[in-house]
Amino acid sequence: MNPTTARPVVITGGAGFIGCNLADRLVHGGHEVVIFDNLSRWGSEHNLAWLRERHGQRFTFIQGDIRDAAVVDSAVEAAGIVYHLASQTAVTTSVVDPRSDFETNVQGTFNILEGARKRSNPPIVVYASTNKVYGGMEQVPLVELPTRYQYRDLPRGVPETHPLDFHSPYGCSKGAADQYVRDYFRIYGVPTVVLRQSCIFGPRQMGVEDQGWIAWFIIALITGNPITIYGNGKQVRDLLYVDDLVDVYELVARHIDIAAGQIYNIGGGPENTLSVWLELKPILQEALGRTVPEPRFMPQRPGDQPIFVADTAKAERELGWSPRVDVRDGIMRLAAWVSEHPALFKDMRS
Repeated sequence: MNPTTARPVVITGGAGFIGCNLADRLVHGGHEVVIFDNLSRWGSEHNLAWLRERHGQRFTFIQGDIRDAAVVDSAVEAAGIVYHLASQTAVTTSVVDPRSDFETNVQGTFNILEGARKRSNPPIVVYASTNKVYGGMEQVPLVELPTRYQYRDLPRGVPETHPLDFHSPYGCSKGAADQYVRDYFRIYGVPTVVLRQSCIFGPRQMGVEDQGWIAWFIIALITGNPITIYGNGKQVRDLLYVDDLVDVYELVARHIDIAAGQIYNIGGGPENTLSVWLELKPILQEALGRTVPEPRFMPQRPGDQPIFVADTAKAERELGWSPRVDVRDGIMRLAAWVSEHPALFKDMRS
């Protein structure tokens, strides 16, 4: 066994949507897991309780904030792997409060990296970045079809070599952290990996309007809340079910000899795309077994990409990874989970 991966696994943001799914997989697989989370996000306490129900005391929980360098340093001291998922996640929030966005996403990530760098045998650091580092991609030629946009010249989607163009405080903070993580391998030899993630969805996602849109649409429809589409509904995203993302997290650690210092675009790819309303609507109606009301349409927000599809060829080539859950099946699973847990969302009813 790799001596690095034999040491404890720390998951920052481990009580969040992706973090709790990753923790569940790793604890079930026999890993020593430390969940580090400040529990500030709505739903995180429910996710932590769910993990306790499933695993009891088989993992450690530290309630802490990544902005506190001393606490972070202590948390990662013995780690073999740090999955750094904790962040401020919404563009809209970053516009309202850019300082907090910066302190969480840039300073918090810097604290993780410094905590790793100080170790004589640094842990693997895997960073959850975002497709927003490519900006609004206004210069990329598009074709408008009846139900969607598509790229004119990128049939497989956006590769990792596409120019960066940070747009919005969120794009700037995540992009700066993205580049810090990459450079700590080049300058200090810390085995880091950057995963630029597309739209991740699945059970235990407590979606809200400005983050986790697939989950939010389903929650809103079930709880009777209105839906707003910013644009004409033809905007396209590639969607990745959370179990497939967890596969990637395990693979990059397993193949760190290849993945260290690398950046991977991780999403559903061109085979798992939907326009955000015109193509999604019939699937939602099938999943919920009823007609769904029309949303309110508002102007597109600054920095919103009319289309983003990740070219995942590099991850497939180097890690042997590709999505296994198709987008329709994933939406059916998520809708079933939301429907089966009404108590989680009762306070969201309008």
